[in-house]
Amino acid sequence: MAEKTEPQNLKRTLGPVMLWGLGVGYVISGMYFGWNLGLEQGGTLGLAVATFFVIIMFLTFTFSYTEMACAIPKAGGAFDYAYQALGKHWGFFGGMAQNIEFIFAPPAIAFAIGAYLNIFLPTIPMLVIAVIFYLIFTGLNIYGVETAASFELFVTIVAVGGLLLFAGAVVPEVEFKNLSKNALPNGWSGAFAALPFAIWFFLAIEGVANVAEETINPQRNILIGFGSAILTLVILCLLTFTTSVGVNGWETIVYPIGSTVASDSPLPLAMIQAVGEGHILYKLVSFIGLFGLVASFHGIILAAGRSTFEFGRVGFAPVVLGRIHPKFKTPANALILNMFIGILALLTGKTADIITIACFGALSLYIISMVSVIVLRSKEPDLERPFKVPFYPASPIIALAIAIVAFIAITIYNPLLALIYFGILLVSNVWFRMKGE
Repeated sequence: MAEKTEPQNLKRTLGPVMLWGLGVGYVISGMYFGWNLGLEQGGTLGLAVATFFVIIMFLTFTFSYTEMACAIPKAGGAFDYAYQALGKHWGFFGGMAQNIEFIFAPPAIAFAIGAYLNIFLPTIPMLVIAVIFYLIFTGLNIYGVETAASFELFVTIVAVGGLLLFAGAVVPEVEFKNLSKNALPNGWSGAFAALPFAIWFFLAIEGVANVAEETINPQRNILIGFGSAILTLVILCLLTFTTSVGVNGWETIVYPIGSTVASDSPLPLAMIQAVGEGHILYKLVSFIGLFGLVASFHGIILAAGRSTFEFGRVGFAPVVLGRIHPKFKTPANALILNMFIGILALLTGKTADIITIACFGALSLYIISMVSVIVLRSKEPDLERPFKVPFYPASPIIALAIAIVAFIAITIYNPLLALIYFGILLVSNVWFRMKGE
């Protein structure tokens, strides 16, 4: 690794409750939007099958990842684990995959924020809303991680409450026969095409590891934060999926009435079917939905800043990105760069494509990380591991196998986006090698 010119240390302020808030907050927007685009590909059954395997992958992945997060509590997350297990070149690819995931997820969420807010402010362009949100929440993250995490905990609790309110409001209208309406419109191939959107239910949960350097007693608290967060999310995923589709079939939460264009606001569409557009619960759930989107938008910006910061701190990216703000002790330069790239992605106007590129990064991270778990067990058997993943080596192998199949599937169904993703990796790796690291 490149030598550091001066110590750049992050401040430890986070406890287990804050970590739960971050873990759920990173992901909870995936319950409010994005996953419904998988229904267009796979229908209820196709997306359900994809989600079943994705849940298995995330459960086995999360606890495997926690082993490394507790043993190597650094801000780089997957980058640091892969570097220690597989060397600098695979560490580079692991870090770049993580950066792509965390940088491309927020603009997709920003589109959804615009869609939900448009219900209340139809005259304000969605792009303007998204840019304003980027400026506000990048600024909040620069100001300080404790403030940022406290805000994240608050909006996450409200967002979880919103999902429970939604489920309670629509349950009286749910009929299980609606789950079988046109359940497999594109055959079993649709289940593979739906994989990115099933992954979106849980994408970025691993961001908890990126605040390990800012966690009090990380060896204990990361396990509590990770474990409680993933279990909360699995319950919310199953509840949201079945109740929203169960109201009147999957097509009614993908396409607004009279439209053939997929929507970024499925829960309000389900509420229209259940209680009507003028009902107070419709407006309340739509409003609370903004909290869920903001929780993930803000939380992933936080994690992305730490990931990019670590890349710069060790010299795998321009060193200016590895500097912390002298007053606030936060990775301000990394946060600003990530905001700039996110705004550029917003200009494409393609939510599904941005989600898919983020999923390419996520799956690459999962694959490299699970290999790292296995290699580290062999390479460094004496490494202090305050937590060891249950059912080793089955857990990381299961996560690895599902991630590989999912990666191949989304490559086959999205060849152009795969080229873009591999192009980003290639260009960045050429720079890395020319730099002489």
